[in-house]
Amino acid sequence: MEHVDVIIVGAGLSGIGAAVHLKKGCPGKIFILLESRNAAAGTWDLFRYPGIRSDSDMHTLGYSFKPWTEAKAIADGPAIRKYVNETADEYGIREHIRFGHHVDSATWNSKKAQWIISCTSDGRCIELSANFLFMCGGYYSYEHGYLPEFDGSENFKGQVIHPQFWPEDLDYAGKRVLVIGSGATAMTLVPAMAEQGASVTMVQRSPTYVVSRPAEDSLANTLRRWLPAKWAYAITRFKNVTLSGIFYRRMRTHPKQAKENLLKMVRAEIGDEMVEKHFTPSYNPWDQRMCLIPDGDLYKSINNGTTRVVTAQIDQWTEKGLKLDSGEELEADIIVTATGLQLEVMSGIKFNIDNRSVNFPDTFTYKGMMYSGLPNMAHTFGYINASWTLRADLTAEYVCHLLNHMDATGQNVVTPTLRQEDEGMQARDWIEGFSSGYMQRMMHLFPKQGNDPWRNTQNYKLDKAMIRHAPIADDALVFNNVSAQQDMQDTDLTVQQTSRAVA
Repeated sequence: MEHVDVIIVGAGLSGIGAAVHLKKGCPGKIFILLESRNAAAGTWDLFRYPGIRSDSDMHTLGYSFKPWTEAKAIADGPAIRKYVNETADEYGIREHIRFGHHVDSATWNSKKAQWIISCTSDGRCIELSANFLFMCGGYYSYEHGYLPEFDGSENFKGQVIHPQFWPEDLDYAGKRVLVIGSGATAMTLVPAMAEQGASVTMVQRSPTYVVSRPAEDSLANTLRRWLPAKWAYAITRFKNVTLSGIFYRRMRTHPKQAKENLLKMVRAEIGDEMVEKHFTPSYNPWDQRMCLIPDGDLYKSINNGTTRVVTAQIDQWTEKGLKLDSGEELEADIIVTATGLQLEVMSGIKFNIDNRSVNFPDTFTYKGMMYSGLPNMAHTFGYINASWTLRADLTAEYVCHLLNHMDATGQNVVTPTLRQEDEGMQARDWIEGFSSGYMQRMMHLFPKQGNDPWRNTQNYKLDKAMIRHAPIADDALVFNNVSAQQDMQDTDLTVQQTSRAVA
């Protein structure tokens, strides 16, 4: 069985970043990345629907160690895919990736202090072992998108497409397209398809908050003319992190005022009637994730008549399209179900500790990165209220600090362990105060959080202080050296046997 120091699961944005951090922060460690697909970049290689782009700026979605130098800060999918692959090649990560390796199970062997990883590749079962397991596979299923049950969906005679599985050869120019959904995917698809000649109607059950920002960051583009790329990137990153943090906190502490200001901006783009009917959510800002649109592209599409928005419940699907609860029937050639992601815990991998199966809802998260009772394992889960990579970078930094601490202290096992004072601690959801359906549907399957340090703060400022300034060792982490203990036990046993023989 091949053995390495660290196995990283996933070669997407998080996994490639984790590998670079390991290479820089723990240069002596031998590591591999296991990627189920045959390409790097994860989400940004999987999703190929029209207009696919980031829903946050690339100066915070980009890596801390690699400046984003393109003019557009709200970047499209191909540009992000190129950026991730450039990173893999620039830092020599690609040679560490095992493509086409689907991880099925991970079993911790307490006697050997190792993870045994079982994966499938080309129909063969392969086992590998590692001292440390770093989960970077994202939070949703690549095999299944979320599709609610629609009455009569089998009746529709046209083409039905889920954005996660977009056909490369789809010709939609001149076609009538219904896009079901009101999230980031729908608001990306609608103007992109309309621009290519489709007649598009966005059918939403309820409105979503929408914020328009320039696709280009003028400060970043100006700074790069006068400063080294790293300096310009660092300044822009600091600016964007600070402003987005202030923006988010203002939304949460003054929701009524925030709602008024947000809707005022939308009214200036598409008028009072459209906002009243289709862009006034029933919930407060950031109770669900906001939708970012670059340069007001959705508004332009609505104003020039190529896009229509309908807010209603779908009564049933018909042969020709959708029948709404109002009785109106919308006809279509193509229906796009932009109905969301299917969340998945730990990439659907079965975890075991020796002969015991791990049930993640029974565990508590340690600082949003590790889990009670699971030795030598960390997990990257980004922010819902900021760019994913901000948290991914911090998690990778923490893992490097942790591994170096263990080497320096002669330990080879670390286990987050609930203390006596944690007994009776209230178990709270992994993500709190976030009512989006894709989260609520699956939250009961995720680990829990409680009091410090068993929290998933979703707060970049707090996480940064905790990771970069707080000491690694605390009373919730139990360190030991399994091999050393085993050697001592074996030596004691040998001495006893020899003594008995002599006697």
